[in-house]
Amino acid sequence: AMMGFSSMLVEINQGRLNAQSTDYLQRIHVGAQRMTSLIDDLLELARISRAVVSSTDFDFSALALEAATPLFRLYPAQRVELNVAPGMRAHGDPGLVRVLLDNLLANAWKFSRHVAHARIAVGHQTGATGTVYFVRDNGAGFDMKYVNKLFEPFQRLHGQHEFEGTGIGLSIVQRIVSRHDGSIWADGVVGQGATIFFTLHGAASPMATSA
Repeated sequence: AMMGFSSMLVEINQGRLNAQSTDYLQRIHVGAQRMTSLIDDLLELARISRAVVSSTDFDFSALALEAATPLFRLYPAQRVELNVAPGMRAHGDPGLVRVLLDNLLANAWKFSRHVAHARIAVGHQTGATGTVYFVRDNGAGFDMKYVNKLFEPFQRLHGQHEFEGTGIGLSIVQRIVSRHDGSIWADGVVGQGATIFFTLHGAASPMATSA
């Protein structure tokens, strides 16, 4: 309602509102858009917390490429070199892992926006407890002294004027990893990029991870 009526006020009063009034109405419209995005993300976080996890073996490389394809179409002017390691397999819920990859790759695209030649990699390595997957970019990065805030809801390490967002995306990613009884952590350097690492060890029960 706020978005619709503020737009209508601007339209029907075109040429009659002073610059300050127009600015106020535009601020209402933008604020309502942000609230809509925030509500959508919170609903997604709640849905994931309660979703039944159905684990199976799947092609992780193919899923990553599938998640990246819409981003090339959505941001055609952005020069991105994507490198997805071939032959990666995983065990988990493909639907939830697709949501995880959607969020991580969208973040990588977003935070690499100001890099002349963005490089994004999806790969894996062997860790102490098995396969560790990662999504890496050479974008804005972050200060490691704030790394503990990275996966908390509403904790943004960049201002809204720098990069848009609700501060929920990485919380959704963390919740999906938790639903798979996995671990997640990050590494970053300001101005040099960031890497999100995570493991998938199967499926945890909804009740154990809904808090």
